[in-house]
Amino acid sequence: MSAVETAATADIGLVGLAVMGQNLVLNMNDNGYTVAVYNRTTNKVDEFLEGPAKGTNVIGCHNLKDFVESLKAPRRIMLMVKAGAVVDAFIEQLLPYLDKGDIIIDGGNSLYTDSNRRTQALKEQGILFVGSGVSGGEEGARFGPSIMPGGHKGAWLEIKEIFQSISAKVDGESCCEWVGNDGAGHYVKMVHNGIEYGDMQLICEAYQLMREGLGMTGDEIQAVFAEWNEGVLDSYLVEITRDILAVKEEDGSLLIDHILDTAGQKGTGKWTGMNALDLGIPLTLIGEAVFSRCLSARKSERVIASKVLPKLASEFTGDRAEMVDAIRDALYASKIISYAQGYMLMREAALTYGWDLNYSGIALMWRGGCIIRSQFLGNIREAFDENPELENLLLDQFFIDAITEALPGWRKAVGASISLGIPAPTFSSALAFYDGYRSERLPANLLQAQRDYFGAHTYERLDKPRGEFFHTNWTGRGGDISATNYDV
Repeated sequence: MSAVETAATADIGLVGLAVMGQNLVLNMNDNGYTVAVYNRTTNKVDEFLEGPAKGTNVIGCHNLKDFVESLKAPRRIMLMVKAGAVVDAFIEQLLPYLDKGDIIIDGGNSLYTDSNRRTQALKEQGILFVGSGVSGGEEGARFGPSIMPGGHKGAWLEIKEIFQSISAKVDGESCCEWVGNDGAGHYVKMVHNGIEYGDMQLICEAYQLMREGLGMTGDEIQAVFAEWNEGVLDSYLVEITRDILAVKEEDGSLLIDHILDTAGQKGTGKWTGMNALDLGIPLTLIGEAVFSRCLSARKSERVIASKVLPKLASEFTGDRAEMVDAIRDALYASKIISYAQGYMLMREAALTYGWDLNYSGIALMWRGGCIIRSQFLGNIREAFDENPELENLLLDQFFIDAITEALPGWRKAVGASISLGIPAPTFSSALAFYDGYRSERLPANLLQAQRDYFGAHTYERLDKPRGEFFHTNWTGRGGDISATNYDV
């Protein structure tokens, strides 16, 4: 419908007609919902109605007043706009036209603390706010994304039918469920994106080990990823890597070889790492993935360094097929570590922020539609279904068995990356985390002694109850005063 309709006929309204917004609208239309749309640049509305939305029931609006008036009560408005100040600006513009009980949904990649603030501020005005993560990219938005809503619980019953209708389905179950109050939805999306950073870097390290370390051709590596996608590594990111490696230029060379090796980022991986530091969670793999992007951006320095810094590394001379299998094992085991760390972070966040997170349900939401969807998310769901209080995925029998089987190859691949001079920061940090987590005793006793030596920070003793702290006058020149203890 090209003409503006002010009668309340639309089931939901959407603001922001970029790629994700347009495809979500078409998805909603396909599922039988009438959608009103608005965009700050109004010609985009007309272009959408004359192009992708032609012949649909989509209602185009050129101002917010008509847009709001076209919506059935309670009004459901989804914002698909740039995170930050733009979201706040649109909320302020919408408020004069809204009534108590109306619902504003932020479907962008907003920081969870912003969603905390917006939920509470709008609650005071009688407006129900939802901060919802939406994952799946263009294709997911069009045909079924993973949706992670949180915020004001009162809004859930009003949006549940639409959200679950348009979301991805796995074994007949919708990849959308209520996550929790305030910013819980956007928090889970943030962790999802952090794991996404990790998964992508892990795959890139596997690729570089094969390409530069083993000297394999692009076609050979493409065949490997195609094979891997049929087994335990079956996942969206392995699948698209397989497809990317099949694309060639007119001269037969790989397109991938012509792409500049500097990676961009929009901040969600960084937010995940920063929050992990705030909560004291060893999110080492995701942290390394973020730093790898930062290092890639220093291209000009790396070019200079490549000419002056020695490699002093060996050439690969072993059985190539065996090493490819080892790299597969390293990728699989490291992926498990990435998800284990992500769940550690969510568990701590739930305790800190007062959220009742459904860890099994989160695995289900990530099982389809989203960027990190992979086969073993079904195993994660089963682990939490069996034990909702599971402290760490690595303590579940399925993952114990998986790690046990992959461990020799994992160590072999990391060792090879070192000897070949091929950087594998996420492979190696994942292995270091694993070895640390399985160690009954770590060298932190020495670290505490060092802290007590120079700063009188005290220490606990193995032969005394936890919570009792001691200080030693290590030099004989110090006193008996100790510093205040604190944890991250």
